[in-house]
Amino acid sequence: MEFRDGVLRVKVVASPQAGKANAAVIALLARHLGVPRRRLKIIRGASSRDKVVEVAGLGQQELLARLAVKDKVGRSE
Repeated sequence: MEFRDGVLRVKVVASPQAGKANAAVIALLARHLGVPRRRLKIIRGASSRDKVVEVAGLGQQELLARLAVKDKVGRSE
């Protein structure tokens, strides 16, 4: 996972069949951000490689801060 050019890039190994890749993306983001999975929702791109994910309860500054802290500690793949 890396944040570059204003885009968070996430790679998962789960297959896209039956929503497994989407579930893996949500689980990875939840773990990385320290929030429950239920607070994340794919609002655009559920059947696409490019997705827009909403994180309920986190403002943009807090979200960016959590991403920056994790990036400095170590990247999650």
